[in-house]
Amino acid sequence: MRVLIIKTSSMGDVIHTLPALTDAGKAIPGISFDWVVEEGFSEVTRWHPLVKNSLPVALRRWRKNIFTQKTREEWHSFRHLLRSTHYDLVIDAQGLLKSAFLALNARGKRCGFDFHSARDPLAALFYQKRYSTAKVKEQHAVTRVRDLFSRALGYKLPATLPDYGIDRKRFQQENGSEKYLVFLHGTTWSTKHWPEVYWIELARLAAMQGFLIKLPWGSVSEQARAERIAAACTHAEVLSRQDLTGMAKILAGAQAIAAVDTGLGHLAAALDVPTVSLYGPTDPVLTGALGQSQKHLSVNFPCSPCFSRECTYQDKKDFSVNPPCFSTLSPSQVWAALSEWVS
Repeated sequence: MRVLIIKTSSMGDVIHTLPALTDAGKAIPGISFDWVVEEGFSEVTRWHPLVKNSLPVALRRWRKNIFTQKTREEWHSFRHLLRSTHYDLVIDAQGLLKSAFLALNARGKRCGFDFHSARDPLAALFYQKRYSTAKVKEQHAVTRVRDLFSRALGYKLPATLPDYGIDRKRFQQENGSEKYLVFLHGTTWSTKHWPEVYWIELARLAAMQGFLIKLPWGSVSEQARAERIAAACTHAEVLSRQDLTGMAKILAGAQAIAAVDTGLGHLAAALDVPTVSLYGPTDPVLTGALGQSQKHLSVNFPCSPCFSRECTYQDKKDFSVNPPCFSTLSPSQVWAALSEWVS
């Protein structure tokens, strides 16, 4: 059986889909998948052994130059590739109008979330078979996608912890006796940023126990933050910019990881690296890094989780950090959680 998955982005959402493939592989011998995914995340899909082909799409890039000849040519080339195979089933695991449009251009029976379950209810109009699952804010994203796959492919939803299907050993490298932690300090929303002064204090606590801190970055602002943290702690190292495979290698070798709510935190969970994830405006019950070696620390604040990209709390002047909700999640608390895993 050959199935096409439509799940283009973001990185966390792509990683959330991997356990559903593992479930399907255990229930249906011989099943294989092709996967339509944003070009920047295509290497993640290829890490799962049941993915035969990754089909990179560039919707994010095309939107910026939608009427250019180059965009038209790239779209026609992608569409030709998409239609070159007839699939037994096409599963839109995203439930958006853009993903439903991509499913419509594929060859095979289209299925996805029903009107009440899809992020964009109108996306359900594009499917030939619709399935009812919990809504987006009613169930963890991993479980929700696993449920969709079980219904679409006709097997019982497993009650086990998610298995992302990624072998951590393929990324681990020989690094001698080096003991290091990784601080995933970068994220998209300003409200999800744990205060920089807290990262510095956490780095000092780790350094006192003999740990090296590795600081990755993916943007100019993240690089600047990493450099400031490193400047305040002699045991911290700013990494060179990494692709996703390079980051997987770094994460796989870590004794533990501290992370804000970010896609790389989900990658750490998929690699089964002990991780403490920090949540302010978001809810780990719905989108937390899920796995055997994962701890979630949430703030204790009146308006959390607010699910807002901009902090609207009125009395910020009463707090020494921003956003103020993170004042309830101190470096000592985070280090206490990390300490349970490191030695």
